[in-house]
Amino acid sequence: MKIGFFDSGVGGLTVLDQALKLLPHEDYIFYADTDHVPYGEKPKDLVKQYVTEAVDFIAGQGVKAIVIACNTATSIVIDDLRASYDFPILGIEPAVKPAVLALDKEKKKVLVLATRLTLQEEKYKKLVKSLDSDNRVVSLPLPGLVELAEALDFKDEDVLPYLREQLQSIDIREVGTVVLGCTHFPFFRTALRQIFGHDVGLIDGSIGTAKQLKRLLGDRLEDGSGTIAFYESGRPVLEEARLSKYRLLLNRLETAESPV
Repeated sequence: MKIGFFDSGVGGLTVLDQALKLLPHEDYIFYADTDHVPYGEKPKDLVKQYVTEAVDFIAGQGVKAIVIACNTATSIVIDDLRASYDFPILGIEPAVKPAVLALDKEKKKVLVLATRLTLQEEKYKKLVKSLDSDNRVVSLPLPGLVELAEALDFKDEDVLPYLREQLQSIDIREVGTVVLGCTHFPFFRTALRQIFGHDVGLIDGSIGTAKQLKRLLGDRLEDGSGTIAFYESGRPVLEEARLSKYRLLLNRLETAESPV
């Protein structure tokens, strides 16, 4: 049986990439809800409807686990999904805990970059409250990065001005770790390095999610062929031009800086 991956768009590929490295012989379904991306600025109830419909579709393909490779979707609907199915459903959340634990004694701050909806959710607020006794976690929404990733626009002349404008309120000298709290954001590691330099850690939850997937599957791991079936809002992706987009992005991740 296959493993399903879901995201609002192409961001979930950053999590799938880690699963492919850890579980290369599994077969996968990757579902991008391209009709409704981006999620981060939409009403909560509408996003919940989109995610529920997508997961119902993926479950109907015959899967042994589903990864909600979207921080926004995880924060809104993961508990309801887990109550609805008898196979493992994993989510991903901003990697605040490892970021806080990695802070040095210089009182540097953790900067969490995510979508507005993720940062507004009670799940995220409780996570930060439980870990941030020193008020060292700063949160900032960057919805424009999702739009740039979906447009396959990674050009410095477009990305860097946007980042510099959005980060004007942040004293970069005070930042010790940056949490990439949206699965689209690891595509921009190179640009973020140009902004923050190499002494600042860049961390996301993709590796932890892939490791948790392997643990939960246990003896249900299979020796498959490592194939990936792509769907966009319920439609199979068969055209070579569209398939090449996903291959291009996975290749981009292969040559990018490894996540912490």
